[in-house]
Amino acid sequence: MFYHIKELQYHAKPERPDPVFAKKLQEVLGGQFGEITVAMQYLFQGWNIRGDGKYKDLLLDTGTEELAHVEMLATMIARLLDGAPAGDLEEAAKNPVIGAVLGGMNPQHAIVSGLGAMPADSVGYPWNGRYMIASGNLLADFRANLNAESQGRLQVARLYEQTSDRGVKDMLSWLLARDTMHQNQWMAAIAELEEKEGKVVPSTFPRQLEKRQVSYTLFNLSLGEDSALGRWAKGPTPDGCGTFQYVPHPKPLAPAPHLPPAPPYIFDTPPGVVTGKGPFVPPCH
Repeated sequence: MFYHIKELQYHAKPERPDPVFAKKLQEVLGGQFGEITVAMQYLFQGWNIRGDGKYKDLLLDTGTEELAHVEMLATMIARLLDGAPAGDLEEAAKNPVIGAVLGGMNPQHAIVSGLGAMPADSVGYPWNGRYMIASGNLLADFRANLNAESQGRLQVARLYEQTSDRGVKDMLSWLLARDTMHQNQWMAAIAELEEKEGKVVPSTFPRQLEKRQVSYTLFNLSLGEDSALGRWAKGPTPDGCGTFQYVPHPKPLAPAPHLPPAPPYIFDTPPGVVTGKGPFVPPCH
């Protein structure tokens, strides 16, 4: 079960209104790597674990904290919109300063959400569940979590540099610190799982069923051979099960595909038109 307390996890109070920055903050609230995404991602990963234990607890702890971050950002966005000019555009056009502010404001903040936050990104695209990953494989999921925290922290850092408001910077500083913790916790959990079950996901698929002759081969499929200089092109593989191979000029291993024509009721372009070799009767004949 969940319950809510009225106090915020950390301060979310700007020095002054800034509707343009409120629009920018929507990205780390409702964007692909925003707080709504990681909250739902961690909670569904935790709920989907078949059994209890430390991993489930970690996921639910962190997912619940991310809900607190959703609340902080929603509060900050609403406060940034307090007193924001929402009058008619004709009057705003007479004042270049107000016009510039209104020009960068998300009009939906005034029209749709009543000067409040929305579950959407910085250009108004609605948040959707396809952003989140909950596969049931903890190693795969924790790697996705590390990526989400990395991308999220990157975006928060960029926003930190785009404001001079000390109140906003204070909240972003908190979020940066928490993202540092979350990146480190997922790295620690990944390392623990890799030690137990290996590095390749899924670890339980029978390796004899894959084409192992190319399991550790890097194909050079671009001009030049700079990719041959990396750790991934020679030496033992990280999973400890093979040696990297580099193929500078890979050859195709299968013939060119030739698909039969689709049935007439599919109404594809007639084969004669596609190939230029066959008869085609125009529909008016």
